[in-house]
Amino acid sequence: MENLNIIYEDNHLLVVIKPQNIPSQADESGDLDMLNMVKNYIKEKYNKPGEAYVGLVHRLDRPTGGIMVFAKTSKSAKRLTDQIKNGDFVKTYYCVTDGVPKELDGHLVNYLKKDDNIVKIVPMSEKNAKLAETIYNVLEIQKNYAFVKVNILTGRSHQIRVQMANIGAPLMGDGKYGKQNKATKNLALWAGELTFKHPTKDETLHFKVYPPEEKPWTEFNVQKFLN
Repeated sequence: MENLNIIYEDNHLLVVIKPQNIPSQADESGDLDMLNMVKNYIKEKYNKPGEAYVGLVHRLDRPTGGIMVFAKTSKSAKRLTDQIKNGDFVKTYYCVTDGVPKELDGHLVNYLKKDDNIVKIVPMSEKNAKLAETIYNVLEIQKNYAFVKVNILTGRSHQIRVQMANIGAPLMGDGKYGKQNKATKNLALWAGELTFKHPTKDETLHFKVYPPEEKPWTEFNVQKFLN
């Protein structure tokens, strides 16, 4: 429980920072996951009998850290899910790429297909191909590395990693779609900002969390761009 870093909580939702390399929900690894950590926290804090209700409304890939929202009621879960479907749930990611994109700003549109936990870019006509759209902006360049802001318009598995690698700028620390880099121990991808409407109040919530104080993030003026 000491690993649960809560940045906002009320009767309807819980906003936490997911550490890197922890699953969003239970998987075949059997490792403790965020969903069960939140359930355990609520059960203990409020002394709830049985299993506590927690709505998983979105996910982060295991290697990705940053902001996650959990619903504490089914009504909140539905309203947050509707926001995601309608594009009102705005997620902003930050990454460091191994190589600088030729275009410093871009709108990437591809079709992706997942097979055995590997995601590939495929023709639109291929069976089970899913549209993936990503908007990126290069914020700062250091040597052959770039600090990049990313907004995803679709929520496909490994989307940012695959699409950035496809334009010659794989993420640092990504041994699956790029190459392992000794300059970083973790995948350089962070869910840094999140904006959405409160599920029961007439207000917009905005959260911002800096990436870890470690390389390669410390090579860039992160605070300048996240202020």
